[in-house]
Amino acid sequence: MAESAPKRLKTGPKIGTHNGHFHADEALAVHMLRMLPTYHDSELVRTRDPKLLETCHTVVDVGGEYDAQRNRYDHHQRGFTTTFPGRNTKLSSAGLVFKHFGKAIVAQKLGKDVKEDAPEVELLHNKLYESFIEALDAHDNGISVYDPAGVSAAGLEKRYSEGGFTLGAVVGRLNPNWNDEKPSDPVKAQEAEDAKFEKASLRIGEEFERDLDYYTSAWLPARSIVQEAFNKRTEFDPEGRVLVFEGQSVPWKDHLYTLEDGKPTVLYVLYPESTAAGAKWRIQCVPESKDSFVSRKPLPEAWRGFRDEELDGISGIGGCVFVHAAGFIGGNKTFEGAKEMAVKALA
Repeated sequence: MAESAPKRLKTGPKIGTHNGHFHADEALAVHMLRMLPTYHDSELVRTRDPKLLETCHTVVDVGGEYDAQRNRYDHHQRGFTTTFPGRNTKLSSAGLVFKHFGKAIVAQKLGKDVKEDAPEVELLHNKLYESFIEALDAHDNGISVYDPAGVSAAGLEKRYSEGGFTLGAVVGRLNPNWNDEKPSDPVKAQEAEDAKFEKASLRIGEEFERDLDYYTSAWLPARSIVQEAFNKRTEFDPEGRVLVFEGQSVPWKDHLYTLEDGKPTVLYVLYPESTAAGAKWRIQCVPESKDSFVSRKPLPEAWRGFRDEELDGISGIGGCVFVHAAGFIGGNKTFEGAKEMAVKALA
């Protein structure tokens, strides 16, 4: 089978992966490697020829070998069971590359003075795996989100297919169609296929980098703010059921669940809508879990779906703005009003 031909001079260590139909895991694995200075200018060779793979410095998703010392990162071989530390999902080539190179990627993003063994790097390495990479590993290894036997026993059926909305589907759609016209020259045909792979690698890589940017620049700085609010929660409720962000709201759910350490106590979170003077305030219910639509304690049913003066009269609280029909969030013109909504809702 024809192999890739380099289009321009490449000076980095050569990366190898398989040709033919491509998937999200090797597309992301290649992109993550190229994020690092060592591999930034690396040539990519897509082949299943063992002799050509031997010429590659680093090989992902092909070759039947996992050996980090030799930079071989395949997961298809019999007996492969490697997982990310603290997780149970078997790794794909993306997970393997992230396991070994992820801390370097995170440290690089945080700044040149940050070392790979820094606590914040460890925190982000774990978070990025759980929030992004693990789902890709599971998808490539055919691992369902829910236990199929349990789903079947419960008699549950999907209401619709979500397949078109996964990153795996996004990458899959970039593969050539079976009936696309192909160049008659095998070399040109391979080049055309490789061009589609490069597009797919860039596409999923952009999504990964968006997550990396969010978790390093927004999620991580929010941690200390949530910690401070968590430490002060008994100032607003003796049982610590109300969390207040006095300056501005930040991404709080992940950090709150971690700080609670399996002992859920916070029911409502209060925060201003903006940093502007006189900004209105929100009261938001804490979900039972990060991805749940079920609140630990929804706002009173009698308030739901009402607004403004009508809601003032029903609740007995001045300055109300709204309460969502589902009861998971509401608003008031002032902090004092939002706090009173929390007090009454707790009662």
